[in-house]
Amino acid sequence: MTDQTTNPIAFVAEGTIPPAPPPANETGIVKWLRDNLFSGVANTVLTLASLTLIYLLLKGVVPWVFNGVWDASSLAECREILAGKSGACFAVLSERWPQLIYGFKYPADAYWRPNLAFVLMLVAVAPVLFFDLPRKMLIFTALYPFIAFWLIWGGTILAPLVALVGFVVAGAVFQKLGKNSFAAGFFGAIIVALVVWKIGGALIPEGASENAWLPAVPSRDLGGFMLNMMLGVTCVSLSVPLGIALALGRQSDMPLIKWICVIFIEFIRGVPLITLLFVASVMLSYFFPPGSSVDLFLRVMIMITMFSAAYIAEVIRGGLAALPRGQYEAADSLGLDYPQAMRLIILPQALKISIPGIVNVAVGLFKDTTLVSVISMFDLVGMIRGPILASTEWNGVYWELFGFAALLFFVVCYSISQYSQWLERRLATDHR
Repeated sequence: MTDQTTNPIAFVAEGTIPPAPPPANETGIVKWLRDNLFSGVANTVLTLASLTLIYLLLKGVVPWVFNGVWDASSLAECREILAGKSGACFAVLSERWPQLIYGFKYPADAYWRPNLAFVLMLVAVAPVLFFDLPRKMLIFTALYPFIAFWLIWGGTILAPLVALVGFVVAGAVFQKLGKNSFAAGFFGAIIVALVVWKIGGALIPEGASENAWLPAVPSRDLGGFMLNMMLGVTCVSLSVPLGIALALGRQSDMPLIKWICVIFIEFIRGVPLITLLFVASVMLSYFFPPGSSVDLFLRVMIMITMFSAAYIAEVIRGGLAALPRGQYEAADSLGLDYPQAMRLIILPQALKISIPGIVNVAVGLFKDTTLVSVISMFDLVGMIRGPILASTEWNGVYWELFGFAALLFFVVCYSISQYSQWLERRLATDHR
């Protein structure tokens, strides 16, 4: 018998036992599928039905896309090349892409002008969208609208210079009147700017556009997706400050300003945009001085801006109402006057809360720019429904053209949505 006291058998651990890996069905793609697609009988049935529907859809769409014809001069030639097979006629996009982007009247030798304006727009909006960039870039942002106007429309450079002077004078008026009331300063600045532009326009000599560096292009020659981008960017940019002024004016203690803002907001929100566009096309010119010809693009821009500003005003008013009363009391305790309190404390918080609503209005407004086709403005949808489908070569091509339009609008709207989500995370809009 072995003596265990003299020959002990012992084990001393020199380290911890490494953790065992989790089961295969509790990690990775298998766990994700179980939790999200096959978590129960109902989810499993819905997942299988969805996969079947996607398969049937792709079964018809994928061959149609990959068999597409990109080089043909008409729909009949596309059908001859396909020889009875299923396939798209993408040749309409490759042949008519200048009309889809720029319209059918914009000079072909001037395509570089809207292209350059688009590139400069990306540079101009960068310091507004991203806070880490140098603040000095905002100088170019302030000058960009006048540069873009001159690039796209051409003509004499005196016109954008007069508009720039009008904005400078309006800014000085706003600084003066805005010390007592933001709404009064804003609307006073608009009136002063209109007066300066009217006087400056009268001082521009006749025939100045004929000897300009860039040939003048009338607004009726604008079209295609370029027109949608111009209306969307311009109207959103103008409607945000106007909506802020309307929201603050609706909460003003001055009865006249308050009721003007209330009537404006409720009237605009109660009328469809297509009705306002018809008003802009037919009736708005009667509100201007006799003998003055107001461009249709300007009239449409005014109406879309007013329509969007009314909705943005209500969104911002909701943001103002969401702030606790203590924020207003904190501003009063610091001895801040009304403009300082709004600029430094109230509006920054209200705008953060209102980001989703403002982005929702901006996306809807950009899509609503296609309604201008009903008043004979040939935007992207107007080009498709008008000159392209009316031609004998491409009469009958629908899916390719409207699919291309949907893709362009999806890219822009999805980019706006992704930026808004990034901005919400960056600003940490939750209340902690």
